[in-house]
Amino acid sequence: MTAPGKLRTLLNACAAMALTTFVASAAEAIPLINGFGGPTGFGTVDHCVAPNDDGSFGTAIDLLPAFPMGLTFFGRTYNNFYLNNNGNITFRAALGQFTPQPFPVADQPMIAPWWADVDTRGGGQPSINSVCFHIEPNRIVVTWHDVGYYSSHNNHLNDFQMVLSTSGTCTRVGDFDVEFRYNRCEWTTGDASGGMDGMGGTPAQVGFDAGNRMNFVALPMSRTAAILDVCRTSNVPGGAPGLYRFQIRGGDIAGGCTGAGLACTVPGQMGACGMGVTFCAGMGTSCQQINQPRPRACNGFDNDCDGMIDEGNELCGSNRVCDRGQCVDRCQPELGCLTGQTCSTRGTCVETSCIDVTCPSGERCAGGTCIGICDGVTCPYSQVCRAGRCLNPCQGVVCDGRDICDNTPTSATFGQCIPGCQCRPCGEGASCQPDGYCSEDLCTGVTCPSGTYCERGMCRDSCEAPPDVVLCPSGEVCRDGNCVPGSRPVTMRDAGTPDGATNDVATTTDVGRDAGRDAGRDAGPAADANPTLDSGAAPNLPPSTRGCSCRAANNTADPAWGLGAMALGAVIAVRRRRRRAA
Repeated sequence: MTAPGKLRTLLNACAAMALTTFVASAAEAIPLINGFGGPTGFGTVDHCVAPNDDGSFGTAIDLLPAFPMGLTFFGRTYNNFYLNNNGNITFRAALGQFTPQPFPVADQPMIAPWWADVDTRGGGQPSINSVCFHIEPNRIVVTWHDVGYYSSHNNHLNDFQMVLSTSGTCTRVGDFDVEFRYNRCEWTTGDASGGMDGMGGTPAQVGFDAGNRMNFVALPMSRTAAILDVCRTSNVPGGAPGLYRFQIRGGDIAGGCTGAGLACTVPGQMGACGMGVTFCAGMGTSCQQINQPRPRACNGFDNDCDGMIDEGNELCGSNRVCDRGQCVDRCQPELGCLTGQTCSTRGTCVETSCIDVTCPSGERCAGGTCIGICDGVTCPYSQVCRAGRCLNPCQGVVCDGRDICDNTPTSATFGQCIPGCQCRPCGEGASCQPDGYCSEDLCTGVTCPSGTYCERGMCRDSCEAPPDVVLCPSGEVCRDGNCVPGSRPVTMRDAGTPDGATNDVATTTDVGRDAGRDAGRDAGPAADANPTLDSGAAPNLPPSTRGCSCRAANNTADPAWGLGAMALGAVIAVRRRRRRAA
């Protein structure tokens, strides 16, 4: 410790006396990588830092043996780095700062697996207190093996490692991956940083800093006692405790986020407004609200986000009442209800098993059991049911780096961030596009109209569904690939017999999902002579030139929902595609 450091120790003495001593128990997690030579296997003797406090390896370390084109970090390419005793590497100059300053820090581009006051003068080398590095083609490994803290304390030790590596053919020149491995976490703070017995004061900081006072990423528990949790947690799905992985793509941090595109609950919101989707924010995810308050409706859900479901007597019109999310005729006790139902005091025929059942917001009763508001809802192609409404699952999802939002409805990761096709091969008959999506070869040169998508070279209707399947939630119909407010009509065909059993009002104009198709197939015997039309098969629309087929907002959509979607779109970039990904 330098003389100014000793002075800081004296100045902090009184404050340190007021701290309650906290001794962290050893938390051994993922093992460190070794086998690189030297007494401990973490590097040869000439690649280890001499015992010191606030020092660095004697010279700048050449990156080129591992990365011949250098590493691109926040807009600049570097050919060497400085290994600092205090748990970090820097790219412009060696750094002796022992108390971690909050990122961003000027003029110090840095990668810090554990920036704190490491002190290796306590002895015990090479078994403990060793800081070594290893370089090989495509990889650099730096290890702080069982290091103590200032001033020369060995009663608590930290054991951690940083691995820089290339990622294969999917990356650009200068891109690289970073892995932090934490095997032992027992102290957070040196004495000169306000610590006492390795705790308190200003704890360690973990993350990345561009050194430009603007761009940085730090783990949220940095500079708090919770930083010890890096030995118990991971940012890798299913990863071992102590494993953290990040991607540097185009010079920016890309891989700190996992789990984008998943359903989540927005804190402090009720009903529809409480439903959200995760998106990447730095090294973690945030829950983005996907619904704004919208007019009350009879759908078994809290649409206006006031904590009440289907409230009000005006939702269904004269002589009708809202019953468990559906508008039904008001029943009369003397007339009775269907078998298995009972006329309730509200004038509704309710499943007898549901008479005394009250379901929470977002659920409805069926068979005496509360089920999800989306159970039984079928959505148009490329959409899923969330919060009782059919949505594009990639809407509101921001993926890091070269990851993309999976837009393939048949995929298990539909609506989640996955690596782009630069990093994974496309299926047979598909080619990788510059934006990271796979496209069917047969769809090359094909642009489909709004509300359709390309499959096997032909445009198919996004509202296509088997005859016995009704798309969209109650009170909505599918039009131009979207669910919009409306009533599904009864289609008249074959001598005027209504299609199937339905409670909807019959009409001669089809404004629902079969618009433009039922009119042809219901025209009479001549139309019915073509079995493909009457079986619900998709229309084969003519192909056209390839290009962007953006969908304009539908004028009949719920205005409140439209405003919410516009507000969300102003904050988050939304990736949409009309063609089907392989």
